[in-house]
Amino acid sequence: MHHRKKLPIIVGGTNYYIESILWKVLIDTGQGSDTEPEKGVGADSRAGLEKLGGPELHRRLKEVDPDMAAILHPHDSRKIARSLQVYMDTGVPHSRLLEEQRGQDGGDCLGGPLRFQDPCIFWLNGKTNVLDERLDKRVDQMLSLGLIDELKDFHLRFNEKMIKESSQNYQHGIFQSIGFKEFHEYLTTSENISQEERDKLMNKGIESLKQVTRRYARKQNKWVRNRFLKRPASNVPPVYGLDVTDVTNWETTVLTPALEILDCLQKGEQPSAQPIKAEGVESRNKRSHHMCDLCEKVIIGDLEWTAHQKSKNHLYQVRKKRKAEQATDLDIKHAKHQNDCDKQVPAL
Repeated sequence: MHHRKKLPIIVGGTNYYIESILWKVLIDTGQGSDTEPEKGVGADSRAGLEKLGGPELHRRLKEVDPDMAAILHPHDSRKIARSLQVYMDTGVPHSRLLEEQRGQDGGDCLGGPLRFQDPCIFWLNGKTNVLDERLDKRVDQMLSLGLIDELKDFHLRFNEKMIKESSQNYQHGIFQSIGFKEFHEYLTTSENISQEERDKLMNKGIESLKQVTRRYARKQNKWVRNRFLKRPASNVPPVYGLDVTDVTNWETTVLTPALEILDCLQKGEQPSAQPIKAEGVESRNKRSHHMCDLCEKVIIGDLEWTAHQKSKNHLYQVRKKRKAEQATDLDIKHAKHQNDCDKQVPAL
């Protein structure tokens, strides 16, 4: 499109997709080439690998890529399987490929450099309560357009057999999509239950769908802040915030400002509107490895470690240990006191 002197405008898509278009963050595994995978590793598919379970996967990863194994949680089967798959496809440890990517001119701790010159990001955002209401209405609209019938049809054609064979996994492909797994109970319930109970399960699925959709919207906003605004300043395209709280003023608050900004950037001029200030990468390490002996847990990441230390379960274990130590000290003091008393009693 650039060669044809056209301006690519990308609207929507997941944040993973947008990030992979803007930055060199994907790993080319060379799938489909004639390259043979490393012998001894096995030819398991990624899905097949995940079935082995976290501990076994982690053991395998430690053998071929100890650096990657050190920063992945032993129970994070998906990420461990991904790293193993990369090694199987390329014969190169995943950690080394990531290091090479980050080491490119313009790369940073989150990945490689920008793929295109002078990109621009428009971030459409609004007040949380307004967004929540809008998302709930969208779910209601999906229901009125036949969502339940579509789910039933999909379940009968593709899902029912997998459940009977105990091979269903809501973490793969289309099955992980928001709007399907939330109705698992409703779709798999016995035909013998009453209509009232069936309606309860359906309403439970609807409420779950709305809740997960709202949570996903918050996750998307968090992603923009963490992956776009907190990258090193030299590697962040300008991010312009546009308020979509009141869509009745779309032309005034969104369309006109966006066109003015775009026109200035294309002319090489500075827009009157200022981009959102990049915050820079936080100093915390997202991949640091911590072992909590009290809770017998592995924690990955400084922020996660701080949160764990403040958690109810950890604080309970701390109090439990402190009480046990105090009880032991009392027992020792009592025993010493008793021994001193025995020494002071005169022999008759």
